[in-house]
Amino acid sequence: MFRRWLLLFLLMLLGAGAAKAQVRVTGNISDATTRKPVPGASVVIQRNRQGVLANPEGDFSISAARTDTLIFRAVGFKPQRLPLGGTGLSQLIVQIKLQQDTVQLGEVRVTEGRPDRAAINKALRNIKRPSTAPTSAVKRPPAPKPLFPVDSTAPKAPTPTIGSPISLIYEQFSREGKQRQKMIEIQAQENAEKARQARQKYNKNFKDNRGYE
Repeated sequence: MFRRWLLLFLLMLLGAGAAKAQVRVTGNISDATTRKPVPGASVVIQRNRQGVLANPEGDFSISAARTDTLIFRAVGFKPQRLPLGGTGLSQLIVQIKLQQDTVQLGEVRVTEGRPDRAAINKALRNIKRPSTAPTSAVKRPPAPKPLFPVDSTAPKAPTPTIGSPISLIYEQFSREGKQRQKMIEIQAQENAEKARQARQKYNKNFKDNRGYE
């Protein structure tokens, strides 16, 4: 009875040792159709998700347990599994041929002409419009200085003619024209006052000067 238990215990130890034993797996990964190497293909151990990448020539090398399963993946190819199956070898050389995977596109609808009204309205709503709110921080520019001093003699106004009516409009609505008209009115008042004073001075020499008034 004791021998049987001892034998069972030894078998369990051998099985655990075999499970923990490592095998070195090396090989090459290539395209099954073109037979060209697949650089950058991943080799992952399914049990612990550890893995390596193939070099530019498609070669790889990885250590795994004898009972592990290796998974080979690459973009554009179908994944492939390689169960080691508890091999008793310490090193294993394999050649992996990956099959190209076809990608199917969903339904694509092509329409002619202008886009529908809903798409146009959505695009218009997404357009950022400039804000029209007044900004309190905006400073007004200083008032423009006159082209000539106010107390000096204004330049002669342009003579309005039928051929050039723009001079008449300029004289009526421009700042310079208004200043010029004001100067003319002041000069007219001064001339009238001087004439009145001259008449008074002259009429003082006559006893009856009602006719001159």
